[in-house]
Amino acid sequence: MNRYLKSTMMVIFLFVSFLTYRSYGFLDSKLPDFTKLVEKASPAVVNISTVKVVETSERLKRFFRPFKEFPFDDFFKKFFEELPQKQKEHALGSGFIISKDGYIVTNYHVIAKADQIKVILEGGKESYPAKVIGTDPETDLALLKIDAKRSLPYLTFGDSDKVKPGEWVIAIGNPFGLDHTVTAGIISAKGRVIGAGPYDNFIQTDASINPGNSGGPLLNMKGEVIGINTAIVATGQGIGFAIPSNMAKKVIEQLKKYGKPKRGWLGVTIQDVDTKTAKALGLSKPAGALVASVIKGDPADKAGIKAGDVILAVNDKPIKNSRDLTRKIGSFAPGEKVKITLWHRGKIKNVWVVLGERAVSISRLKKIQPKKEFYLSGDWILGMKLKKVTPKVAQEYGLEKIEGLIVLEVKEGSSAYYYDIRPGDVILQANGNPVNSVEDLKEIVKKDASKKGVLLLLINRRGHNLFRTIVLK
Repeated sequence: MNRYLKSTMMVIFLFVSFLTYRSYGFLDSKLPDFTKLVEKASPAVVNISTVKVVETSERLKRFFRPFKEFPFDDFFKKFFEELPQKQKEHALGSGFIISKDGYIVTNYHVIAKADQIKVILEGGKESYPAKVIGTDPETDLALLKIDAKRSLPYLTFGDSDKVKPGEWVIAIGNPFGLDHTVTAGIISAKGRVIGAGPYDNFIQTDASINPGNSGGPLLNMKGEVIGINTAIVATGQGIGFAIPSNMAKKVIEQLKKYGKPKRGWLGVTIQDVDTKTAKALGLSKPAGALVASVIKGDPADKAGIKAGDVILAVNDKPIKNSRDLTRKIGSFAPGEKVKITLWHRGKIKNVWVVLGERAVSISRLKKIQPKKEFYLSGDWILGMKLKKVTPKVAQEYGLEKIEGLIVLEVKEGSSAYYYDIRPGDVILQANGNPVNSVEDLKEIVKKDASKKGVLLLLINRRGHNLFRTIVLK
């Protein structure tokens, strides 16, 4: 009886397991077949060969120059004197055709400073000289053009915003010179920041990407380009990065029209809002981009944005952090009018800004270097030795304006030391209020800062404004 019961229970268990696996699709699932996708996409993927003429290094010649006492001195001297003054460097990369008339997308670093660019089509039987239509080093994109005298196969862009981690993708390119290599994997993550530039927002994939894949397409299962392969982690395996197609499309349109990108510009310096800063500003949570300074005469200044404001949204789309704001503003064209939602002195405020052009405005940022350190008497607050900025202090430190308090010394181990206040910093505001005397700062610390438990300082450091938050014990 026991044996019969055990057998019956086992059968029931197996039957239930079967139904469970089937209901979740485990028994019906299978790996995707990429053959049709590859057959369709490969003809539009190209190899890019570049030649760069470089000067022969004099350092190399000096290194190999023999000693006078060397027995074969005359032979080697003649040999090294005959080294060519200029040499050709060859490099390979990838790209893909985006129109039947021969426009091609690749990475900027693939063709940077190249004297000759040749595009080789699938099979290697056709090659054409390429003309550079436009480049954008900040997003590592370049647009080329070839004249093939016929209609060419091309790829279309997909919507990278709809891509989700876990989706299947394939990469096609020219790794290590191996023509039209196909690799498959999944989307590992989105929105990666790797320090490549101000607009980092990479798609991460584990589809194998190697040197030579740069500029090639990352394709979804529909055969749409959702990314342009651009970078790898040299010490890692299965970690590659691609420029999102939605970012690339806007840049490529501008390269085709203007030969260069045209990006919106606010005219502010910004930083992230952390928990301490949010508390000091009265925000319910860390969010947005904190305005550290506003460039006089630029769009933000004209719209009434002030240092200490927090930009929470652009055209009603929330801003996560300072990098997010840079990307969003850069996605607009100069001259566009955008709605900026601010946190201004504890209240929500909306302003409209007509954007300038980033490439022009950014050159007006100034750098001021303190001339020298000199000894002055001052008052100590939170480990900072402070002195009101006078004409003499401004002259000695090379300051443009006579305002705020200069930090003369910082005690090691103090609150100011711990929260990155440095000698030479000029304190302009404390918890959103201007400080023009030591008494002003003492009053703010005693009342508002003590109540909140934090002191938010707007400081000028070598010509650049930034915020530092001191947590009060």
